[in-house]
Amino acid sequence: MKILIIEDEQKMSENLERGLRDNGYEADVADTGDSGLAVALKATYDLIILDVMLPGRDGWSVMNSLREAGKQTPVIFLTARDAIEDRVKGFELGADDYLVKPFEFSELLARMKAVLRRTPDRQPEIVKIGDLEIDFYKQRVFRAGQKLDLTPKEFSLLSLLTRSAGVPLSRDRIAREVWELNFDSSSNFVDVHVRRLRAKLDEPFEKKLIQTVRGVGYAIFDGTESRGHGRAT
Repeated sequence: MKILIIEDEQKMSENLERGLRDNGYEADVADTGDSGLAVALKATYDLIILDVMLPGRDGWSVMNSLREAGKQTPVIFLTARDAIEDRVKGFELGADDYLVKPFEFSELLARMKAVLRRTPDRQPEIVKIGDLEIDFYKQRVFRAGQKLDLTPKEFSLLSLLTRSAGVPLSRDRIAREVWELNFDSSSNFVDVHVRRLRAKLDEPFEKKLIQTVRGVGYAIFDGTESRGHGRAT
């Protein structure tokens, strides 16, 4: 597998490159945000390791530009900034994981393997629920034949709900599985993201698929499942 390292600290990038090659990966290195973005857009990588604090264009900007260009390559952020706001920002921009410096290389390898396992395999996998069609391999979503423009995290949220269609999922489970965050019951973080997904998935259409199950969380129903888990709205 081929990995792109975007890191301006020379010692850090050298250690990462050597460690990855020793573990059987191919590795390329870019030391600025602009050069890293140019390489990432031109070539194909299985995963990108991206520092946040970079000269010129920072990691947030690189991440945003990648997703806007349609690049869905998995990204792991590396940063010395460990505030919850920074981690949430990274996930909202479409990152797959977030590792705080300093860290053990073994932990990075474990996180890389976990992210790569979550990447859809080479065989097309299409799921249909009512007039909703999801292609997990190409990461495309259609509703009534109309293509929906979802962010990577909106796609992950929809994937989680559709793979458990008819089963209400708690906000805690959604936060853990989509963002790998512990849910704060006083926060509306999950509700905000469900609302954004609904705006694209449900509001333009007569039939609403995402339902709020009071006292539990959220679920996708196609109108045929039993709703014996509480009142759905």
